Amino acid sequence: MPRERARSDPRWADVAATLAALRGRRRHAVRIVDTDCGCGTLLIAALAHARSLGFTAIEGRGLDRSPACLGRARRAAAALHDPAIGVAFDATDVATALGEEAEAPADILLCRAVPACGMAAGRGVIADRHADAIQ
Repeated sequence: MPRERARSDPRWADVAATLAALRGRRRHAVRIVDTDCGCGTLLIAALAHARSLGFTAIEGRGLDRSPACLGRARRAAAALHDPAIGVAFDATDVATALGEEAEAPADILLCRAVPACGMAAGRGVIADRHADAIQ
């Protein structure tokens, strides 16, 4: 069920395509940051998908302000049981975290809307194209 929810996210096709393109360039490591991770559904699915494509060093970082959501995300991530995948979930100010990320940009930066994202924090920014119209 969580994977189906992740794949219904409007960003999923771009996530899958970006991971495939990185792997096609013979990349073995990937780093993904999700700025509004909620319960971690999309991030965890992206990490698992990266592993299924053959990445051997996968790092994820989820950011959210809700301790309850982050707790659920941590519990869900514990089910990955794969030493190639490392993931952390942080309750932090997104602007501060993106400033830190800009020092060593992630391969994929997931966010709801591009202006809120901080383009320098990721080499590839994937935003919900419909979020700007909703806000």
